[in-house]
Amino acid sequence: MPEHRKLVVAVSSRALFDLDQSHEIFEQQGKAAFCRYQIAHEDEPLAPGYGFALVKKFLELNNYADEPLAEIILLSQNSADTGLRIFNSIEHHGLDISRAAFTSGVSPYHYIAAFGAHLFLSINATDVANALAAGYAAATILSKPTQQQSQSQLKIAFDGDSVLFSDDSERIYQQHGLAQFTANERSQAKMPLPGGPFKPFLNALHHIQSRLDREPPPIRTALVTARAAPAHERVVRTLRAWDVRIDEALFLGGMPKGEFLKAFGADIFFDDQKGHCESAAQHVTAAHVPHGIANQKPGEKTP
Repeated sequence: MPEHRKLVVAVSSRALFDLDQSHEIFEQQGKAAFCRYQIAHEDEPLAPGYGFALVKKFLELNNYADEPLAEIILLSQNSADTGLRIFNSIEHHGLDISRAAFTSGVSPYHYIAAFGAHLFLSINATDVANALAAGYAAATILSKPTQQQSQSQLKIAFDGDSVLFSDDSERIYQQHGLAQFTANERSQAKMPLPGGPFKPFLNALHHIQSRLDREPPPIRTALVTARAAPAHERVVRTLRAWDVRIDEALFLGGMPKGEFLKAFGADIFFDDQKGHCESAAQHVTAAHVPHGIANQKPGEKTP
């Protein structure tokens, strides 16, 4: 498979490994103390972080083909010197990760495009917001898996508005209420929704799915949305117009999403509303996408 046809996921070092102790030293004692600590402990493997299990699932996709289907890129604010502990930990855990950018305290999101990454995962909300503002799919991982997933499938769940789709319809709901939102979606049912920040990532997943014609499929996706009929029709027609695959679609009409995500067995769930993420995090790994009107600060102008 050509390089550009792989699924490429960029992950921060703190999303991949548990760096809380060393980060606390950085916050309390400064950069020099942090560097000394990391170098002194560089032969001690780091424990898995919030995104570790998900990264393993992405890498396991490569077991299904002769050519790589997925690649993980490390983007880290560590220096190359302190980053040696991270690469040692990667080797210790048997992760096939060979490409990285160490930026010595500067946000690494500038390298997302250069690496051709379809997704950036971090626990640094500022880095994620910067990446989204620059037009890349990005999310802040808020939780670890609540239980060990025994399934071999990679299961990814998405919210709809402001994640897969633009926030155009969500703005109508937030500003004018449910009745006007429903009327708009009914009248625009045959007009595809504009794409949101995660549309390119969904396209990349769809490409991998189309190459893996086997049962059970290694990847399974779900749309988990607060929408309900009649607002469902526009979503269905949008995905049809995009010619992309969503394996399961749950139109919940405002019901809490957590139990449904647990039933689906999501390895990760992406949502633009932090409250939904915090609820989902009781059941699955949740990732916040700080995009759209739900994340707009009071008085902030519409982009």
